[in-house]
Amino acid sequence: MMVLITYDVETISEGGTKRLRHVAKACKDYGQRVQNSVFECVIDPALFVKLKDRLLGIIDNERDSLRFYYFGSTWSHKVEHYGVKASINFENDSLIV
Repeated sequence: MMVLITYDVETISEGGTKRLRHVAKACKDYGQRVQNSVFECVIDPALFVKLKDRLLGIIDNERDSLRFYYFGSTWSHKVEHYGVKASINFENDSLIV
């Protein structure tokens, strides 16, 4: 399934910059950055639960914002992209590790 994750971490307070780095790192472990605070994750439901728990453990609910948009398995028909930074299609593109 495709999940779009967006976040806004308040960096003025103590620990905010650290939280921001940890949120970005967690998202990078499961997906690709498509905007500064936006990640696309093609992920199975069990791994998504793990990622969501990880992110909820990082953010400060009084200062930060975290949103999940669920596109399901037919996401490729729901996403259009124009301009630079074309994203990787995890289902059709080759990945060399």
